[in-house]
Amino acid sequence: MANSIEKAVAAPSLDALDHQLLALLKVNARLPMVNIAKALGCARSTAQLRLKALEDAGIITGYTVGVGSTRGPGAIRAMVLISIESRHEPSVVRELAKRHEITKLYSVSGRYDLCAMLLTDSTQELDAVIDKIRGVRGVVDTFSTILLSTKLDRPE
Repeated sequence: MANSIEKAVAAPSLDALDHQLLALLKVNARLPMVNIAKALGCARSTAQLRLKALEDAGIITGYTVGVGSTRGPGAIRAMVLISIESRHEPSVVRELAKRHEITKLYSVSGRYDLCAMLLTDSTQELDAVIDKIRGVRGVVDTFSTILLSTKLDRPE
């Protein structure tokens, strides 16, 4: 019967040092360990052990590289809020996922159900993509806005 007993795995408890470490890595995941330790006010070995513990616990799931846009400086970024008939959500999401111009798609609360982040080469292309979004079965309404400049961009 020992096999039927399941061991409960508790989520690790994060303290202030762990939260500070995560905050530093969110701003720059490539910080040298010596700089991390200095910023945290602890020994390098302590910072390394904390980092390893966060990785082992699945709190840190990976490190990524930020890549600048391969599009020219005239690229158009836009946010399109989409209201849908709830019964069509799975098919709407599948259709929108096929559009390479949609870089992110979020489920949101409020008047709209989805928020799509778009990247196009021109306002004409943006207009065409929005028309295609409106043509998807189950889409009721859209509201779009063009993003002008990035004031802050941190990893989530």
